[in-house]
Amino acid sequence: MQNPISLFIMDVSNSSLEDNGEELSIYLDELVSWMTSWTEEFGPIKVKHRSGDEIIFIGGGYSTAYIIAFYISQIWKYTDHKPYFGLSFGDIDKNLAEVDVEKWIHPLIKQARYANDLLKQEQIRSPFKFELDQFYPSENSSQLSYHQFRFEFETLMNTIIKLQQNLIKEQTDIQKAVCSLYLIFQQQKVVGKLLGKTPPTISSHYKKGKTEDILDTFNEMITMLNSLQEKSYFGKDTIPNENSKKLIDSIRNHLKEKMRTEQ
Repeated sequence: MQNPISLFIMDVSNSSLEDNGEELSIYLDELVSWMTSWTEEFGPIKVKHRSGDEIIFIGGGYSTAYIIAFYISQIWKYTDHKPYFGLSFGDIDKNLAEVDVEKWIHPLIKQARYANDLLKQEQIRSPFKFELDQFYPSENSSQLSYHQFRFEFETLMNTIIKLQQNLIKEQTDIQKAVCSLYLIFQQQKVVGKLLGKTPPTISSHYKKGKTEDILDTFNEMITMLNSLQEKSYFGKDTIPNENSKKLIDSIRNHLKEKMRTEQ
């Protein structure tokens, strides 16, 4: 039986340029703990901090890794050391609970690693890159599924992500804060209280920072990934949209609670 999964390999930019390696390492361990909490009701996952500034995450469902990567990119606190994610998704012929990430050899791992390496070489680095076709076997090519068009989907998703990141790069610091807080709380009024700003000010930053366009792109990416999973030859009985909504609710609830305890 085939099982749908998604994964990312995350690295940190400029992690060796300053003498804060231990601080970053502690923060990455904290992120691993957060991801474990976010997904504790969603079946087996694999998440591990390894090789200094690298995190590998594997979860069930095509959209799971992208959802978690996007939230991490939005809440990340080290602006001079931003994370970047090589992503992939597909299907495996074993249960994820049986996977040992330190020993597992699979084309999806190679693809995520390849995507991460390509990002590492970019001078102006995007935080996300999908690789779907470079190392994947072709035995599913006769199936009526996204596998027939992996390269096309890869190109489309990376183009959408690039356009989204261009909008994010144009945001001011306050617009970035409004966007990330709105992603969590979904209410401009609450964002205003947290930032000590009036509703008209928050509304202005929300509009000028293109928050709606950025988050609409995020949601459309999730919808597309879930649709690919539903239409895949093995995914007829899955409920990816419902699972994605539950995961997002879980992430938001954990982040809200964390912010309350820090106040």
